[in-house]
Amino acid sequence: MSIIKKNQGGYLSFRPLFNDFFNDRVSLDRFFDGEEFPAVNIVEGEKNYEIEVAAPGMKKDDFKIEIENGVLTISAERKEEKKEEKKNYTRQEYYYNAFSRSFTLPENAKEDGLSAKYEDGILRLMVAKKAVTVSKVREIEVA
Repeated sequence: MSIIKKNQGGYLSFRPLFNDFFNDRVSLDRFFDGEEFPAVNIVEGEKNYEIEVAAPGMKKDDFKIEIENGVLTISAERKEEKKEEKKNYTRQEYYYNAFSRSFTLPENAKEDGLSAKYEDGILRLMVAKKAVTVSKVREIEVA
């Protein structure tokens, strides 16, 4: 009789073998650990918000960025197909990767002041801030 141990993820210990075999293209980690979304950093500056999305291997044409009713949605989709024909065999591989992330913009964000740039696997979005108006306090005399 043999004992099969479970790892911290709660599924059998064939995960490393599975991931090595498929060269991390299809990873059990992504299904069981919920890592389907790219990492995002959001930094607030004096004049704008900077959003950085880690999306290596993508092209700038793969991204779709939309703003609707104060919600910024960043999505991407990438498809790849490889076909290799040799004398005795044909190998065909398909790869598909997609994600979508949505963020509610703060009230002081300018919806029309958005710019985006993709470089070195990082998508950078700059969201301009609206000018803050300070209301003056006026005293009104009761007649």
